[in-house]
Amino acid sequence: MTLRFDLPEDNFADILVRAFTNRSFLTGFVITALVAAVAIVSFFWTPFDVTRLIIADKTQAPSPAHWFGTDHFGRDIFSMIMVGARNSIAVALVAVGIGMGVGVPLGALAAARGGIVDEAVMRLNDLVFAFPALLSAIMITAIFGPGALNAIIAIGIFNIPVFARVARAGALAIWPREFILAARAAGKGKALITVEHVLPNIVTLLLVQGTIQFALGILAEAGLSYVGLGTQPPMPSWGRMLFDAQTRMGVAPWMAIFPGMAIVVTVLGLNLLGDGIADILDPKSRRQR
Repeated sequence: MTLRFDLPEDNFADILVRAFTNRSFLTGFVITALVAAVAIVSFFWTPFDVTRLIIADKTQAPSPAHWFGTDHFGRDIFSMIMVGARNSIAVALVAVGIGMGVGVPLGALAAARGGIVDEAVMRLNDLVFAFPALLSAIMITAIFGPGALNAIIAIGIFNIPVFARVARAGALAIWPREFILAARAAGKGKALITVEHVLPNIVTLLLVQGTIQFALGILAEAGLSYVGLGTQPPMPSWGRMLFDAQTRMGVAPWMAIFPGMAIVVTVLGLNLLGDGIADILDPKSRRQR
């Protein structure tokens, strides 16, 4: 006999109806999809070559030829933002994958085992939290040198305790439930119960946290690139573009305005998407709002 209690058993049509009537989800989805589409297109086409320097065209204002203007090396800023979107999304996505892939099993293990295992996992989390992503990146780059890969490692390590705590908190709320007791009475072990019953019931928490960490990952990548520890030239990065623009605000303000807007819009879209997912999949959240 299989005992199972997962998320509310809404059919796909009901979920779609709620999705298309949720303004937060729709807005976030459209913004995120547009940014992702721009990043994908940049693999195959950009208006100009982002590695080509045309000094004669430096610091040109936005125009029909250069929609967002050019930088101090004559590079097209719109093309750089397209490629920068690709780099930022790749770094944040892999870093979130690392955090979720390691943190969720650790959090679920801590909730299932309890006792000294739970204590050990939580103290390890506290230790990792003592080293922010920027400090971790500085230590990593001091050993291996700056680069996108080291930024991914630093952000990913910082994400591990975040997902571990979310998974542990969600799992601890599930373990005392009656259907878990029934599953244990049926002879199921803790590992099987975690996979079949606990994880499906915390998937909403993990999805929402994933979108939040994705947004924070993009901010972290921009911050690391701003201080020279992230994506390295000649590949564009939104954070590096802001660094290059800081001494030219009076001459070419568009060098800072458009990369800054790209960061703000992307993070806003991801946060709205996360709120929308929570509203759609969590009945309690919908009732409270």
